[in-house]
Amino acid sequence: MHKGRLSQLQEFMTEVSALAFHAVVVMLSAGIAWSLPNIARQFLVFWSRVEHEKILLLTIEVGVAILLIVISNYLWRAHKDRRQAVMARGAGLVSFFPLHDPGAGKAIRELKQQQSFGRTVLAIGVTGHGTVVDDKAELHALLGTCLEAKLILLNPFSEEAARRAQSLSHPDISPNRFRKELQDTITLIKRFRASGKVIRLKLYSDRPHLRMVILGDYLWLQHYHTGLDIRWMPEYVFQHNLDHHGLYTLFYQYFTKRWENQEIPEYDFQTDELVYRGRNGGELRRESFGLVDSAELMASEASLLEPSLAVAQSEL
Repeated sequence: MHKGRLSQLQEFMTEVSALAFHAVVVMLSAGIAWSLPNIARQFLVFWSRVEHEKILLLTIEVGVAILLIVISNYLWRAHKDRRQAVMARGAGLVSFFPLHDPGAGKAIRELKQQQSFGRTVLAIGVTGHGTVVDDKAELHALLGTCLEAKLILLNPFSEEAARRAQSLSHPDISPNRFRKELQDTITLIKRFRASGKVIRLKLYSDRPHLRMVILGDYLWLQHYHTGLDIRWMPEYVFQHNLDHHGLYTLFYQYFTKRWENQEIPEYDFQTDELVYRGRNGGELRRESFGLVDSAELMASEASLLEPSLAVAQSEL
């Protein structure tokens, strides 16, 4: 009932603001019309005084020329910006966040929480640690409000995980660190599953290219660049276009094909095994994953090297 009253109040305020804007425009146009004769008389008086002042006339001409140049440049730039905005809208791009902007992180979290309520979350990343495990992380809140989640993360035992860790050139980033972070992510997912959430996880072994989160009609995208921390990469937001010519459809199909790829096994939360399935969904074989052993290895490494997770926590 409160939400209904609030929506009615918002509609009323919108109508009032529109009427007020129209009234201001009418009053402003009437004021300009009434003042035109006086402005014309003042201009003629001014011109009669300065028409023989050559230096002043030259100054006025230069000033007017500069003003016309500024206005023409502004109009041309506005025209170009509008064309680019139309092209971006046609591609489905609705937002862009440079993550070095201090206010971008908070805005992104708030928007994702608004768009995830009661929806299915689809996500591709590396370990999920930076966006799932931390209680302030993006997917941590999303998994608490979504209906279902499908996650595709990097297998930390793969060769590409070792290449990714090596490319970051950070002394504390290693495949073993990836394994420990993935274990933390799995532990948290198990807690969500115990509370009734439907969450499935698959692990790929090829090179990571995209960090992508799909929330209903919105898709959030970042690019994994070799040697660069994902936190410093911009984030793009695409919206589903009813004409199906936007990039949302392309990336959604990319996720679907990755999820249905038979070479990407699904993680069994009960047995800590990777399950390979056929085209009909039937189980083909199982492989032991062995995250427990990696946890013990990380514990021994932690006693020798002080951990620093500033970079790896962002690797979803």
